Amino acid sequence: MKLAHHLTVENGHLKINGQDCVALAEKYGTPLYVTSEDRVVEQFESYRKAFGARYPKVQVLFAAKANGNLAIMRALAKLGAGADIFSSGELHLALEAGMTPEKLLFNGSSKTPADLKLAVEKGVKVSVDSLDELHQLDAAARAAEKTVKIAFRVNPALEVPTHPKIATGLATSKFGIPHKEIPAAYREAMGCKNIQPVGIHCHIGSQILEVEPFVRAAEVMVRIAKELTNMGVKLEFIDLGGGLGIPYHHDTDPSPSPEDYAAKVIPVFKAGVEACGITPELWIEPGRSLVADSTILLTRVNSTKSAHKRFANVDAGFNLLIRPAMYDAYHEVIVANKADAPLTTEYTVTGPICETGDILAPDRKLPELAAGDIIAVLDTGAYGFAMSSQYNSRPRCPEVIIRGTQAGLMRRGETVADITATMERPDWQR
Repeated sequence: MKLAHHLTVENGHLKINGQDCVALAEKYGTPLYVTSEDRVVEQFESYRKAFGARYPKVQVLFAAKANGNLAIMRALAKLGAGADIFSSGELHLALEAGMTPEKLLFNGSSKTPADLKLAVEKGVKVSVDSLDELHQLDAAARAAEKTVKIAFRVNPALEVPTHPKIATGLATSKFGIPHKEIPAAYREAMGCKNIQPVGIHCHIGSQILEVEPFVRAAEVMVRIAKELTNMGVKLEFIDLGGGLGIPYHHDTDPSPSPEDYAAKVIPVFKAGVEACGITPELWIEPGRSLVADSTILLTRVNSTKSAHKRFANVDAGFNLLIRPAMYDAYHEVIVANKADAPLTTEYTVTGPICETGDILAPDRKLPELAAGDIIAVLDTGAYGFAMSSQYNSRPRCPEVIIRGTQAGLMRRGETVADITATMERPDWQR
């Protein structure tokens, strides 16, 4: 199995950033998420280098929904990253991490009045998803005696090669305004006294392993930018969204890089904005491709069982990593304490949740397993802990981050007291 260079095998043990995964599991317990900060930084820099070499005005926004841990967001903020945020909570996290309001874009198809009020208060740009939202935002800005900068989110009606639940630019998607209706939306925005349209935004989906869909999206966006410029809209930025995938099947999936992405998209973008006579900032929103392969989930084998197949029952389930259950997603697994042992036996790796679908990795060839072995689930840094829950009243696990030779907690493990902390006793039960 191909491994990214921050993952190595030495003396039979899997290591991340040179740290022994078995030792980490013993020190912090399992289940345990472990992240290489160095890998996140490396991936960010690859975007900045690839795009910055081809266009002078580029802003990288981290898709905060992929992984909202403050330690990761602080590391990215120090590098100059902004964030694509999808809630008031993500807005607070981005600001606490040190990201400036000017580098944030509040996205989403169903913002609450409180969301809009907070965006106005903090001076954050808003990606507006409907005319109804436009007028609510205008009213919130008027009440605050402020002007808010906006983009509209364009639905480009593009088919993309990804799971239908994460294809966000389809004509049937809940996101955005149909591209043919965008000029009319901007005319309406230009009539709002407390709204300043300064950008245009799209996002076509997630886990896309081909560059061509991004090229087609860029073509749609610069064509619309031409119409808007002719209308008198002064575009300060064009946001092409995120969505570049990673090779979850390490040996077989294509793995387009930021360099591949930029090499194909930037020429289309540059030709388009030059035809408009403008030089807006280019915004991009990588999430998964920044953080996914930075992280592993360590989980301990509780027991093995032979039935109609052989099962390895582990202490992490879809409460901690829901992607396999939700998307039928594939994650490579390695037995961290037997990382160079022969792959002799087929196991289905299952979690402790009371659902038949609680399967992390079906039908995998692994070394012979025993209770106490440590299995590493790879590529869990995106939509791993971020989508976790307390289902079955299971406290969520700790997260460790590694930088160089240093390792430390970036989130403590929860306790049962954390589960009950927000619960109240109604008067009639007192």
